[in-house]
Amino acid sequence: KAREVMKKANVPVVPGYEGEITSVSQALEIAKEIGFPVMIKAAAGGGGKGIRIVNEEGEFEHNYNAAKLESKACFSDDRIYIEKFIQKPRHIEFQILADKFGNVIHLGERDCSIQRNHQKMIEESPSVILSDELRKKMGDTAVRAAKAAKYENAGTIEFLLDKDKFYFMEMNTRIQVEHPVTETVTGIDLIKEQIKIADGQPLSYKQKDIKINGHAIECRINAENPLLNFRPSPGVITDLYLPGGNGVRIDSAVYNGYEVTPYYDSMLAKLIVHGENREEAIKKMISALGEVIVEGIDTNVDYLYGILNDSVFQSGHFDVNFIENFNKNIENIA
Repeated sequence: KAREVMKKANVPVVPGYEGEITSVSQALEIAKEIGFPVMIKAAAGGGGKGIRIVNEEGEFEHNYNAAKLESKACFSDDRIYIEKFIQKPRHIEFQILADKFGNVIHLGERDCSIQRNHQKMIEESPSVILSDELRKKMGDTAVRAAKAAKYENAGTIEFLLDKDKFYFMEMNTRIQVEHPVTETVTGIDLIKEQIKIADGQPLSYKQKDIKINGHAIECRINAENPLLNFRPSPGVITDLYLPGGNGVRIDSAVYNGYEVTPYYDSMLAKLIVHGENREEAIKKMISALGEVIVEGIDTNVDYLYGILNDSVFQSGHFDVNFIENFNKNIENIA
């Protein structure tokens, strides 16, 4: 339905099929028509759940069934749709604020291309890959998309960027984990603005008021062991130190003695830094990660430290396949 609305609003979408799919044979014919590789996605999906990438016809039926099963388990809805799989995109999203009076603005973009199994690990704003012209074009498109949906709230329009072409992927109708990087570079409290929108107040800002200051990076600190295929690490935190200082922000609820259970998301904290430019932000994040102490459980802190020190990451020339390639050199993070 979201894809249908976007098409009507002249927002580019990834080639695909939005109609009801009732059988694996029908789905396979659709996939052949679109052309492999394709992506099977849960119609009610989110958070990277209910997604399968299929490179060739022989892999299709197994992945179709797996996607439907996961979708049913996660969302109580096994409907799926199929779209073309873009192999080396950047994941770029635009933060939106929209009130009940029809005012819609964007607060710049976040680059969320560092991800594993469609789960974001590191986010930054602004994106080093966007020209001013492309940034304006994508931002204007994001606003148009939100208006087409008659949206009212804080939200995010997510795009896949393939060189200079971009495609609508989905809209997240909520505050996202990575929202602090936008707050950091704009100076705008998104939670405050969301509450004001819910209270029926008009937006406090116009598009011309939005200025991007410097560069922000966020790392998600998780209770997991990257060297053991990211195995979850529940347990009790026996010692904890989280960094602070100028341009360093921590969003977390954990404390010394906190019990990490196996029942929920593995994220322990979000570490956000702000610098005058991307190079300074990277250096500040490396320094901050080096100060983190979490004892009693395994975390991905050393893994994140390895990414921030990686020459490809530092160059800015990467895509959503970065982690897959990075993991091939696992000794870099041991």
